[in-house]
Amino acid sequence: MGKEDYSKAFKLGKKDYQTRMLRGEKPTLQVLDDFMPEKGSYSEESLGLVQIPIDQIVGTKTVGRSSSFAGNFMPILRESTEFAAKWISLSISHVEQGIREPIKAYEYMNRFYVEEGNKRVSVMKYFGAVSIPGNVTRVIPKRTEDKENKIYYEFLDFYQLAPINYIWFSKEGSFKKLQEAVGKKAGEVWREEELLQFSSIYTRFIAEYQAKGGGKLEITPGDAFLSFITLYGYDDISHKTTKEMQKLVANSWEEFQLLQQEVEVELKMKPNQKKKPLLSILNNFKIKKLNIAFIYEKTPGTSAWTYAHELGRLHLEQRFPEEVQTAAYENGTQENIDELLQEAIDAGCNLIFTTTPPFAQASVKAAIANPGVRILNCSLNTSHRYIRTYYSRMHEAKFLMGAIAGAMAENNRLTYIADYPIYGSIANINAFALGAKMINPRARVYLEWSAKKEIGIEEKIREMASSCISGRDMAIPEEASRFFGIYHMEDGRPRNLAMPLWHWGKFYEQLIWAILEGTWKYDDNPSVTKAINYWWGMSEGVIDVICSKYLPIGTKRLVELLKGTICSEVFNPFSGILYSQTGIVTEDPNQSLSPEEIMKMDWLAENVIGSIPKQEELKEQAAPIIKQQGVKKE
Repeated sequence: MGKEDYSKAFKLGKKDYQTRMLRGEKPTLQVLDDFMPEKGSYSEESLGLVQIPIDQIVGTKTVGRSSSFAGNFMPILRESTEFAAKWISLSISHVEQGIREPIKAYEYMNRFYVEEGNKRVSVMKYFGAVSIPGNVTRVIPKRTEDKENKIYYEFLDFYQLAPINYIWFSKEGSFKKLQEAVGKKAGEVWREEELLQFSSIYTRFIAEYQAKGGGKLEITPGDAFLSFITLYGYDDISHKTTKEMQKLVANSWEEFQLLQQEVEVELKMKPNQKKKPLLSILNNFKIKKLNIAFIYEKTPGTSAWTYAHELGRLHLEQRFPEEVQTAAYENGTQENIDELLQEAIDAGCNLIFTTTPPFAQASVKAAIANPGVRILNCSLNTSHRYIRTYYSRMHEAKFLMGAIAGAMAENNRLTYIADYPIYGSIANINAFALGAKMINPRARVYLEWSAKKEIGIEEKIREMASSCISGRDMAIPEEASRFFGIYHMEDGRPRNLAMPLWHWGKFYEQLIWAILEGTWKYDDNPSVTKAINYWWGMSEGVIDVICSKYLPIGTKRLVELLKGTICSEVFNPFSGILYSQTGIVTEDPNQSLSPEEIMKMDWLAENVIGSIPKQEELKEQAAPIIKQQGVKKE
């Protein structure tokens, strides 16, 4: 029995040896001493007795026995050697009573290198063991700016809370996300039963993930697991049967493939052009009537954001009276969004718009469970493969608003009231500031956040005595307030100068054209796994600025001129030399920021007075949208 096992292990070793040789890699075990940091640039810490994951044992501490094994720890010495005899004896002992004596090993960057017990590791790997006990010494390098080093230090912080060494990630911030995903607060230590439960859930997931072919993906199993529990919920996953887990893993495969991409979101800056009139399309093709659902977080009467989307829904009904049927579902929350989605699907809706970023995950789950239903979520930089996302380039309108405010600022002081520090909103602030600075080089923009805790914005505005204020984008039907758009105060009352317009009806109309005409499917490229985000702007008619009668005619002409240059793509608000509060952003006068750089912007222009708040500074109701879309300013 022992000789047969050695013969099989020997063949596995030779095969691995030759494969590595052909790839130009070292064919034998890695040796930690060969690449240890220089003395004085690392520290050591004894971890005591640890269960070492077999897959993470990759080499030896010293060169001694490294040449006796191939890179996969299988033996490469002949059966006639003393080494082979000892290996065979260990294999028999393992089969009959198990190997219990701990090895001695060093851990460096969460990989393990054996000092004593190489043959024990070889035997255990051959028999498919999951882990082996070992007395471990951790080698801790100095902090650097290297990505792997940063991830390792995040792991060290996590290990203090949960001594888990069998999960690893390829992206920074993942260990913090894991702590949050399992329902633990930052800095909260895991209990023993929680560690056991996590091990069970992770092991069950990995079994299905590897069986499906996870080893071929260019991500770590930990990356896939974190995506999985973030999508479906850690507690829900813990109650799934093996069959249910298997189905969910299979259905979520494109989400795992998406994690391999450096740029996970493909921005579609323009709609596909329709080529035929609607009547021609309907005469030549039998088009299934679109039953469309709009799911809102609030009601049109209480939320300007919801009101804008409701106007878009009504625009669709007017534009396509025979081709579409719409329904609105109001007051969606994190608790009831799954039920609202299912209600819409049960009602026969084959196209669903979820109009706020926190509904993205529920949208993905519904899309996976109902592949025949098209679901889109209104968010920016949301990387999910099973849904499409959409947003508007509001920063283009905000640039014009800033130009208006700069022209009308009698004392060079402007106030900008923002809501949440999320993708896109920082670009809006900076575009406003740049527009104001272009017209008035002395203009200063005082930034306030309505979502911050215990903040009296009205009092701050009075103290600052700003000439112009940029408030919320539009009026709310049930609120007779004039504090929206750009306004200035006259005798204690606001006088509106201009307002930006989200023309969601134009967006929805062009998207429906793409579906009816059949060009919707052209956005999917089977050879490229990326999420699709529609990010349309002023040139597509989904963003505009409305000027009031109080605005001077010369300023109105300036707005039209600037609008024309943006629509024709002659001018980009984020072009030329740009300065942030901390220094230069771009120094090339002929350079423009890319759409991705604008979308992910996390700095403030030099003439902005204020800062990007951290999550703990914001009100509790901001948490869902910050979790989904926050710029995560540390």
